[in-house]
Amino acid sequence: MASLEYVGKIIKQENIDTVDENKIPRTFVINVPNPFNSYYSRFTDIKKPDSIIFVTKTPNSFEKILRVTAAINEKYNLSLDSAKCEVTIGSRKLNGIRVKGINRYTEIEQIQQYYKDAGYDFAKSEKFKDTDSLIRINRFFDIEKLAEGVFKSNMEQDVYYVTISKYITWEEFRKITFEIKNNSSDKSYDVAKGIVYIDGGIKEFLRIVKPKFSLESIQLIKDRFEQKLH
Repeated sequence: MASLEYVGKIIKQENIDTVDENKIPRTFVINVPNPFNSYYSRFTDIKKPDSIIFVTKTPNSFEKILRVTAAINEKYNLSLDSAKCEVTIGSRKLNGIRVKGINRYTEIEQIQQYYKDAGYDFAKSEKFKDTDSLIRINRFFDIEKLAEGVFKSNMEQDVYYVTISKYITWEEFRKITFEIKNNSSDKSYDVAKGIVYIDGGIKEFLRIVKPKFSLESIQLIKDRFEQKLH
């Protein structure tokens, strides 16, 4: 199947931590843990960051983030994947640059410096652990079709996308997800909601992270959501 590229948005709920070392002093950096860290850690002794957010003082242009990241990748032979993001903690909204593709926690400060050199101004340091947040990420999707309405990511391991037939609010999404997982023997997946801009309109979808993939298991999650929508 051919690779397909779209622009869209992911909305997910995560417990996040601050990065307190290996960063530019007195700056605000967030670590978004991989929900399956314990699974992946069986295969490697290397502790690798999954998703890092550099919190900025002001909102960011998605276009500028992409251009700056492309220049950093080319100049320093890196493979960073960046996106514009907004983090909501309680009533607070934080602006940031979400970066994937950092191989070691000890590399965070140097990569942060590359963004600083490009003109980004980071927010002042804060410190917290395992804090509930809502994260909205504007990003590119590079995907491959597996079946009707089912796609796999070409950029991230064990990440899949399924389309759904109608818009649901965040609260509806949380309720449906809880009901499905609570009545299923297979709870070994993480799910977020999102949209892609395609053919002049918006298509609703779910992002599913599932280490032990089978097309049938992804299709079953899609079908159970659809049943709840009708």
